Amino acid sequence: MIRRAKAKARDGRMKREFSVVIEKDPTGYFVASVPALRGCHTQAKSLDVLMTRIREAIELCLEVEDPVKSEFIGVQRIAISA
Repeated sequence: MIRRAKAKARDGRMKREFSVVIEKDPTGYFVASVPALRGCHTQAKSLDVLMTRIREAIELCLEVEDPVKSEFIGVQRIAISA
């Protein structure tokens, strides 16, 4: 998903979209972070709960910080012999 301004929501505010990176840690928790918002991350045991929590985290982060002006391109895996 690429972050960009969208049509106005019902409450008159502009809708925005953010890229969310989701990983699964060794203990089984899903971890979500938003690269465009420094320090915006959360975790949960299920994806449903994770998405609710990251939406709340984004809303809170937007109250104190403007998003970084960057465009998410993608993720690339690289194998390294170590």
